[in-house]
Amino acid sequence: MASSRREMLPPRASRRDPYDVLSVSRDSSDQEIKMAYRKLALKYHPDKNASNPEASELFKEVAFSYNILSDPERRRQYDSGGYQALEADGLDMEIDLSNLGTMNTMFAALFSKLGVPIKTTISATILEEALNGTVNIRPLPLGSSFSGKVEKQSAQFFSVTINDQQAEAGIVVRVTSATQSKFKLLYFEREANGGYGLALQEDSEKTGRVTSAGMYFLHFQVYRLDSTVNALAMAKDPDAASFKRLEGLKPCEISELKAGTHIFAVYGDNFFKSGTYTIEALCAKAFKETTEKLKDVEAKILTKRNELREFECEYRKALAQFQQVMKRYTEEKQAVDELLKLRDKIQSSFSMGTFIRTTSNGSSVADDYQVENVSYDGKKSNKKKWYSRSFKAERKAH
Repeated sequence: MASSRREMLPPRASRRDPYDVLSVSRDSSDQEIKMAYRKLALKYHPDKNASNPEASELFKEVAFSYNILSDPERRRQYDSGGYQALEADGLDMEIDLSNLGTMNTMFAALFSKLGVPIKTTISATILEEALNGTVNIRPLPLGSSFSGKVEKQSAQFFSVTINDQQAEAGIVVRVTSATQSKFKLLYFEREANGGYGLALQEDSEKTGRVTSAGMYFLHFQVYRLDSTVNALAMAKDPDAASFKRLEGLKPCEISELKAGTHIFAVYGDNFFKSGTYTIEALCAKAFKETTEKLKDVEAKILTKRNELREFECEYRKALAQFQQVMKRYTEEKQAVDELLKLRDKIQSSFSMGTFIRTTSNGSSVADDYQVENVSYDGKKSNKKKWYSRSFKAERKAH
């Protein structure tokens, strides 16, 4: 799967500056980068350029560039050291299921079933309809829920209207699927032409017996966890994967909503079939204690990520020392084994009627010897031991 992803990336030698690709400056804000990406992604999307292979390559380049500049850490790495500072294995791409074809979709579904994270993008048709304002929108009153079915690579839109007090208290929008359907929760902002542009996207994750996704507009920074980052780290270095579990944390770009009407959508992300879901919009005022707990745990997780980065350095140093100690241990064990083996060989020579003597020139020779037979009263006996006679007889025979 890693090789497939690399084939989708622009060749290293031909990679252009991501700022040039998106036609933005180096001091552009996240919002400006996002708007530039949406505009170019729609322009070059394969759905709109089926007979133009060049547009497909440009679309990949645009997606690749946005993948770098939309992530604060990757953007910082690129700004400081260019492509050399980035790890190619961490630059995963998204695929458009509506443009894959049946066979490739089957392979993608198989890999997903095996636990390989497959990132998918949203159909250009859906994004264009939203930009043109031609989508059907169902009202979703705050404090209510709606259960429905969404076809694959299709979307159902909802409007949530809030007042000043509700906006100040905070808003939560969550989607769950008891059938473990794959979906995306989308948030759209109103554009100048009256249409809606994609602003936020949350992919569903399996939690227990359901899949779920949520957006939290609570006036403090909430983070999403990209599970693909941990999966890639696990494949690259299984021993150090635990240190990378929180590297997939990405800050949500919008942390609060203003009073007014806001547009959300549930996008069907199954490979072959439709998905069932339940969406609900809640005011956080009734969940004040839960909100405070979430704020506290988000801060602790961020602190823990920084601690893990420092601890990883300590761990690797200790691991290197441990490996040196284990090497020394193996060598010492081998030396002891050899010495004991040599001692056993020397001792065994006594029972064979020979002993090892070192000569003046340093060589070892085996000498014969005779064992005197001593009686119980301490007097020497002229009677030879049976093994001594046998040994001499054998020598004479030779």
